[in-house]
Amino acid sequence: MAQACAAYAVEPAVPITAQQIFRAGTTPSVAGPEAAFTGRVRVDQLWPATSGITASGGYVTFEPGARSAWHTHPAGQRLVVISGVGRTQEWGKPVQELRAGDVVWCPPGVKHWHGASPAVAMTHLAVTGMLDGKNVEWMEKVSDEQYTTR
Repeated sequence: MAQACAAYAVEPAVPITAQQIFRAGTTPSVAGPEAAFTGRVRVDQLWPATSGITASGGYVTFEPGARSAWHTHPAGQRLVVISGVGRTQEWGKPVQELRAGDVVWCPPGVKHWHGASPAVAMTHLAVTGMLDGKNVEWMEKVSDEQYTTR
């Protein structure tokens, strides 16, 4: 989400020779940008992509009914549902329900969306790979009909 959300910024390419601790509460929460999300979404960056590990990580919290737009990831994304009830859909396939403890692998280039259920919020840990300085390609928003069709 580097292009649409500063919370997934890439750290400068500086050699890392010691352990790093990213202290909780030192990076402010940001609202998911309106161009990439429907409804209220909060992003809490946990770590940026670096030259050592080319994947960023963050908690994304979707209020009930909130969801991402359709998108792809050039290097893939893994989602770990931390709490609540969510939904995801791969283009051309049925909507899938997600619950705490579920893990989703979004392969490179696969068009999909994810978000909360209509009645319950959902938080997931998103671990998103970077390829050539990019981690997401945003597309059109998910319609209400697409979101509610099971």
